[in-house]
Amino acid sequence: METRRRTLVKAIVWNLMGLCVMSPVGLAMTGSAAIGGAMAVVNTVIGLSMYVAYERVWSRIGWGRVQG
Repeated sequence: METRRRTLVKAIVWNLMGLCVMSPVGLAMTGSAAIGGAMAVVNTVIGLSMYVAYERVWSRIGWGRVQG
Protein backbone atom coordinates (compact mmCIF):
# COMPACT_ATOMS: atom_id res chain seq x y z
CA MET A 1 0.00 0.00 0.00
CA GLU A 2 1.18 3.48 -0.83
CA THR A 3 1.50 6.17 1.85
CA ARG A 4 -0.86 9.13 1.77
CA ARG A 5 2.11 11.47 1.43
CA ARG A 6 3.37 9.66 -1.69
CA THR A 7 -0.12 9.73 -3.19
CA LEU A 8 -0.42 13.45 -2.51
CA VAL A 9 3.01 14.26 -3.98
CA LYS A 10 2.22 12.22 -7.10
CA ALA A 11 -1.10 14.03 -7.46
CA ILE A 12 0.45 17.46 -7.04
CA VAL A 13 3.22 16.81 -9.58
CA TRP A 14 0.76 15.34 -12.08
CA ASN A 15 -1.61 18.28 -11.70
CA LEU A 16 1.15 20.87 -11.98
CA MET A 17 2.11 19.29 -15.30
CA GLY A 18 -1.54 19.45 -16.34
CA LEU A 19 -1.75 23.11 -15.29
CA CYS A 20 1.28 23.91 -17.46
CA VAL A 21 -0.44 22.27 -20.43
CA MET A 22 -3.97 23.54 -19.83
CA SER A 23 -2.99 27.19 -19.40
CA PRO A 24 -1.81 27.69 -22.99
CA VAL A 25 -4.64 25.48 -24.27
CA GLY A 26 -7.16 27.64 -22.40
CA LEU A 27 -5.53 30.77 -23.79
CA ALA A 28 -5.64 29.39 -27.33
CA MET A 29 -9.26 28.29 -26.98
CA THR A 30 -10.59 31.49 -25.42
CA GLY A 31 -8.15 34.17 -26.54
CA SER A 32 -8.00 35.39 -22.94
CA ALA A 33 -5.18 34.63 -20.52
CA ALA A 34 -7.46 35.35 -17.55
CA ILE A 35 -10.29 33.08 -18.66
CA GLY A 36 -7.95 30.37 -19.96
CA GLY A 37 -5.92 30.51 -16.76
CA ALA A 38 -9.04 30.36 -14.59
CA MET A 39 -10.24 27.33 -16.53
CA ALA A 40 -6.85 25.66 -16.02
CA VAL A 41 -6.85 26.38 -12.27
CA VAL A 42 -10.39 25.05 -11.81
CA ASN A 43 -9.45 21.95 -13.80
CA THR A 44 -6.35 21.47 -11.65
CA VAL A 45 -8.23 21.76 -8.34
CA ILE A 46 -10.90 19.30 -9.44
CA GLY A 47 -8.32 16.97 -10.99
CA LEU A 48 -6.14 17.00 -7.87
CA SER A 49 -9.06 16.09 -5.63
CA MET A 50 -10.26 13.33 -7.93
CA TYR A 51 -6.77 11.90 -8.48
CA VAL A 52 -6.04 11.65 -4.74
CA ALA A 53 -9.37 9.92 -4.09
CA TYR A 54 -8.85 7.58 -7.07
CA GLU A 55 -5.34 6.60 -5.95
CA ARG A 56 -6.42 6.01 -2.35
CA VAL A 57 -9.25 3.72 -3.45
CA TRP A 58 -6.98 1.73 -5.75
CA SER A 59 -4.29 1.45 -3.06
CA ARG A 60 -6.74 -0.70 -1.08
CA ILE A 61 -7.61 -3.05 -3.95
CA GLY A 62 -5.42 -6.12 -4.26
CA TRP A 63 -6.73 -7.25 -7.65
CA GLY A 64 -4.01 -7.53 -10.29
CA ARG A 65 -1.07 -7.18 -7.92
CA VAL A 66 1.75 -9.67 -8.09
CA GLN A 67 3.41 -10.56 -4.79
CA GLY A 68 7.07 -11.34 -4.63
